[in-house]
Order: sequence, then structure tokens, then C-alpha cells
Amino acid sequence: MMDTWHRRRRSGDGSATAAQPRDKPAIPASSAAPGDEWATIDIRAIQGPVPECWREQVLTRAKELEALSLWMGPCDEQDNSVVLENGEVLKKAIGVHLKAARQAARGDRLNPPGRFRLPLRRYGARIERARSNLDAAEAHLLTLAPPSYIVGQMPSLLNHVQRHLLPTDPRRQEFERIAQKLGIKDADHPSHQERKDSSPADKETIVKDEHRKIPNIVRAASSAALREHVRLGSFQYVLIITAALMTVLAIGVAITGFFRPTLIPMCFAPEEGGVVTVVCPTHQSQPFVPTGQPGQPGVQVADIDDVVQATAKPPDLLVVELVGLTAAAIAAAAAIRRIKGSSERYGLPVSLAALKLPTGAITAFLGLLLMRGQFVPGLSALDTSAQILAWALVFGYAQQLFTRLVDQQGQTVLDGVRGADRPQPAPSPP
Repeated sequence: MMDTWHRRRRSGDGSATAAQPRDKPAIPASSAAPGDEWATIDIRAIQGPVPECWREQVLTRAKELEALSLWMGPCDEQDNSVVLENGEVLKKAIGVHLKAARQAARGDRLNPPGRFRLPLRRYGARIERARSNLDAAEAHLLTLAPPSYIVGQMPSLLNHVQRHLLPTDPRRQEFERIAQKLGIKDADHPSHQERKDSSPADKETIVKDEHRKIPNIVRAASSAALREHVRLGSFQYVLIITAALMTVLAIGVAITGFFRPTLIPMCFAPEEGGVVTVVCPTHQSQPFVPTGQPGQPGVQVADIDDVVQATAKPPDLLVVELVGLTAAAIAAAAAIRRIKGSSERYGLPVSLAALKLPTGAITAFLGLLLMRGQFVPGLSALDTSAQILAWALVFGYAQQLFTRLVDQQGQTVLDGVRGADRPQPAPSPP
């Protein structure tokens, strides 16, 4: 399966470094007899634990690719010195890519530090650095791999290509053609499964003939997968920025209402029999007759603006927004039943739920403002503070009418990152 083993020594980043090849295969250090001159391969333990799942996955995958790089030697037909030299170049490149992926997983400091960036952007950059370097290392390994190894990997590689390349992509079509020649069963092309299985030697010959195409097509599929994740990260970045701005706006409205309660009073003035009562979210006035209207026995006469100014309290807007936020939280909890779950590293469903909270606070405020401005016929005069808060609850939940469209777009973006159960559909037969 391989021709030579290489001696390795420890390096500072957790990988193994190459020494000169030996004529005899290496044996594990734990089973080597004292004084044995055979080479040993020393692979350090996986670094960590690290605080996030995707970082653990990167470190594990990097160690797996490192072990495969150690295991793979030059193929039998590649005995000339030029190919051997190129193989060593690729192995060194694999080590460089794995080191970069480990740095991203460990969260090493940026080099160069660069300008200020939001934590989410730095987080996304680390994920992309880790994924792209692991993909590059895997492509180099496929270039170095013996045909027998590639034959065994072809079903997995075919699935990877079909998940991330369009059915009309010529690279996918070429890869499917190679897989058909190898007799790999493909659900997208059941009519081609009548082919008689080739012998292992014939399959290795086919792989040798197509050896240059396979790594390039797989690398193209990996690049397409990375672009899907970039689009997902970009959408979540916009989503979080929007939620942050809405939160700042909601806090600004609450602070304005606290220090200037009469600037935008959430108060109504229902009238019954010529007697008016000013009703605010947290307080209401005594009945009075507005100035300029006929007086009534036992009822004071007052200017309505003065009564509103005395009745409006600092907590009014804060209470309205809290009620709207509570209603939005209920809507977000109800939306959980539609969440399908995802193995992606970006918490997009959580970000969509977080957007609903400040949006509910703002829609509660704006809805009552429209009612106070008599924008809704027949609902311009609420009779009690409880009615005001009840309508704030309704308007807070009504944010679902707006964020539902964002939820749909988020699910579309999430579906665009195709997992193992969502391959690219094959074209329908004519």
C-alpha cells in the first residue's frame, strides 16, 4: 500500500515533521525493542480541548489528514526523482495548510492584527480559514494518494460532488462519468447500473488515467461548499447587525420616554357624556370637562394638554415596550416548532429569534402611536390602561407579520447549505 515510511519528529504546532526515508518500515514506538535502529513515527496527541464544537472538529480532521499524509508514500509507477521531489513539496504544503487550520481552531491572534472588526466577523474568518486549509490539504492528499486509496474513497467523493455542484456543471458530469466507469452505484443514474463490475486492477487503471481530474473536481466541490457557508455567515452578519440596531432604537425610545414622558405620550382621551378621562399605560386621570365645553356639576374643568402632562409618567413607554417584547418572545418560542435544526456552525435560528425581541418592542410602540393618531378608525380612544397594554401585546406579537419573511429567507439560505441528506437534485429525464 505504500513504499516508504518517513521518520518524523515533533514540532511546536502539534504536527509531525519529516526526516530522511529509511529502507525498513517503521514500527510503533511503544513496541520498538531497546536499541532498535528502525525508524519510528511520533505523532503528538490532539491539542485541546477547545471551547467550541467546530474547533474540535477542525483539530480532529487536521490530525486525521496528517496521519494520512504520513501513511501515503510515492506510488509504484512514480519512481523518478522529479515526482518524488514534487511529492515532498505537496507534503510540505499539507503541513503548512494543517498548521494554518490548527491556528484558526485554537484562536491564535490575528497576524497582522488589522483594524477593529466585530467578533462575528473574526469568528467567521477563522471558520473560513480552517475550512479552506483543510480542503486544500485534502486535495493535495488526493493528488498524492495511490489509486487503491482513491477507488475506496470514490463513493464518498461522488456524494460530496453531487451535494455541492449543480447537475448541469460539467465538472460534476465528468466526475459521474468516472464513477460510472468504476461501477459505483448512483441513485441519480439508475439506468447505468447494468454495467458489470470491473476487477480491482481495472478500477485502479481507470483511476490512474483520470488521476488529474479527480482532485481538481473534488476541490471545486469543496470551494462551492465554502461559498455556501460564506453566504450563510454573511446573512447572519446582516441579521445580527439589524437586531443590534433595532435594540438600540428600542432602548433609545424607552430612554426618551423616561426623561421626556410628554414628548410622545401613549395616552388616550375617551369621552362619555361630555366628560373626558385621560388614560395612559400606567396611570389615568380623574374625569374632567375640557376647557371650552359646558361645565357639569361636581366635575372639574381643565385643559386637556395640562391633564395629559400630569398623567403621563416616565415608565409608560418602557412598560409598553416590555409588553411588546414579551409578546415577541412568545412568538419566537412558538416559531421553535418550525425549526428543523442544523449542523452548521452558525447559529442562524437563534439569530432569527433574537431579531423578534426588539422588533416586538418597536411594533408595540408604533402600533399604539398609530392608534393615538386615529390611523385605525374606531380604535382611537381606549378606555383603560389595561386596554392599552392589551393592544401593546397584540402589536408586539404582530411583529411576526414582518419577521416571518425574514424567517423564510433564513430557511432558504440554510437550505442552500446542503447536508448529506440534501444532495443537489438530478435533472428530470426528458
